[in-house]
Amino acid sequence: MTAFTKFCRATPAVALLLLAPLGLPGVWSSPALADMAHEPVVLVTAAGERPIDAEVASTPDDMARGLMFRAKLADDQGMLFPSPAPHEVNMWMKNTFIPLDMVFINADGTVRRIEAMTEPLSERVIASDGPVLAVLELAGGAAQRIGLKPGDKVRHRLFEAAR
Repeated sequence: MTAFTKFCRATPAVALLLLAPLGLPGVWSSPALADMAHEPVVLVTAAGERPIDAEVASTPDDMARGLMFRAKLADDQGMLFPSPAPHEVNMWMKNTFIPLDMVFINADGTVRRIEAMTEPLSERVIASDGPVLAVLELAGGAAQRIGLKPGDKVRHRLFEAAR
């Protein structure tokens, strides 16, 4: 690991400012993200329902970019990665400056598992541990703050269509 990588992991906001003049997509301004559709997702927990404004990564480019280069994400925001059919999904945190919670969701909308507080900038593969229809990325720690657990439900048109 280079000294610069260690620095970026320790101080992602400062790294963001340092990288911005390089013109990396999404670092300083992110016009491409404005093209991504926003759709409502509802998390159904023992504590009740929690609406999430989710960007939907529906193209290969959107999926590859994901939440890379973001400086922040609110607890009521996220990104949904839908699949056309259930399959094993592998994610990573390359070029992602903020910790995320990855919520792996079965075809019926049931939360299969949650990988909480993923490590920024890591290239470690994070697997769904079984076939899922979608992944919802939330701000790091949001799942715990919301009370979301495996077995809870996620409502979105994707899961209605799968039924």
